[in-house]
Amino acid sequence: MTLVKFLPSYQRIQQALQWWSSRQSTKLFVEAEKIRDDLLQETFTIRRHLDVLTSNNLNLSNHQTQDYLRQIDNFHHSLVQLSNRLFPESLPDSFPLAIECLIEPWLAINPHLYFHLDLPVYWRQEQAFHSLTVLSILDELLAINLSNIITSITIYISLKQQKNQGQLKIQINYPDITSFMCHTNSTELKYLCDTFQFLTSGRCFYRASHCQIIWHLSW
Repeated sequence: MTLVKFLPSYQRIQQALQWWSSRQSTKLFVEAEKIRDDLLQETFTIRRHLDVLTSNNLNLSNHQTQDYLRQIDNFHHSLVQLSNRLFPESLPDSFPLAIECLIEPWLAINPHLYFHLDLPVYWRQEQAFHSLTVLSILDELLAINLSNIITSITIYISLKQQKNQGQLKIQINYPDITSFMCHTNSTELKYLCDTFQFLTSGRCFYRASHCQIIWHLSW
């Protein structure tokens, strides 16, 4: 009887982790494609220009020099962005700062999103892989709840510590009932909760009503 009761829970967790693995694999594929399509092409262009300079021993004009410097700066900036997407530099020392870094690309690509952050200056010491898991969950949460929305929308993110427990609250106010219904009736939301609880031994739940969804994550 105990085994029979356990099976539905096991199957739910299995489905959630398979979903999570698929999402992470897709992310890695996208990053690999960006490297192949952007960074490697940029490297080839810079190398070709250097070969020309070496073979022809040309005197560069100020305009050409600035153009090459711009290419190198763009290449460096792309590498910094890539490294932060894979593992934020600030994560081991400041989880709140890592959240801010996570939000920056969302703002750059989606000017219609308005984020209000309530983050502490100092945060407890915890293992980096644990913080990375929570950060990845937050990124997926935003991806699921904000996909295909082109109108203005407000997101509140609050991080607090009560005793020995970290608490992350995300509130999303949808502009209309259609957007609200599309983003709150997803199986992915349940998978995300199950994944968070399994990987962090924490607690996750959300409430949706009146064009608003509020997530509570604790670990």
